[in-house]
Amino acid sequence: MSPRTPRTRIHTRTAEAPAAAPAPASADVPQLLRLLHLASPALPIGAFHFSQGLEYAVDAGWVRDEPTALEWIGGVLEGAIATLDLPVLWRLQSAWQRGHDADVRRWNAFLIASRETLELRAEDRHLGAALLRVLAELELESPLYPARAAPDDTGVAHATAFAFACARWNIAPRSALETYAWAWAENQVLAAVKLVPLGQSAGQRVLHALHPRLGAFAARAMDLVDSDIGIATSISAVASGRHETQYTRLFRS
Repeated sequence: MSPRTPRTRIHTRTAEAPAAAPAPASADVPQLLRLLHLASPALPIGAFHFSQGLEYAVDAGWVRDEPTALEWIGGVLEGAIATLDLPVLWRLQSAWQRGHDADVRRWNAFLIASRETLELRAEDRHLGAALLRVLAELELESPLYPARAAPDDTGVAHATAFAFACARWNIAPRSALETYAWAWAENQVLAAVKLVPLGQSAGQRVLHALHPRLGAFAARAMDLVDSDIGIATSISAVASGRHETQYTRLFRS
């Protein structure tokens, strides 16, 4: 008689799904992710609507290929963003962190008053108000500048709202400046890709060429004294002014 083959009993049970990890607290989100969020082209503030005079520069033949696009964008970056926006952004972030509303208002008014054309002032207010509305959705809202106010009533510059977010999220000032400069440069390159037109690879080469300048400009901006803050981009102002009455336009004026 052959030995009995033992039966194998199979036990089955429903696998329990692992418990979902708790959502990280706001303070636990890395600074890099916060900065990527602020710099993302997907941020719904409408930056892609504006060319800051680049559209007229292309129409006039001043910007016509990759080298001239790099020269134009790099020149505005050096003569305006690095010497006006970045040092004021640094002061605004410090004022937000200290809770010094008077300094926030003073530097915000200074920045808007420094815009040389109606188009540039309107753009700055539009971006600032739009960013405040986005931040309010992320539970960041300041009573100093209500997010639901109309752009003309708010009168807040883009850098002011950007500095507010960086202050609340404890972003390192140098990183905040570099991110702001990067976002500006990327928007200008995207505009150039549409307008010149440039190929996507050419646009990436322009951005790559601007990389080392961004860090240098951010570091320099933190060393500027108040009396050295200003702009030296008169041709860009001319382009912006003429863009307001340009016959055909892809970008807002």
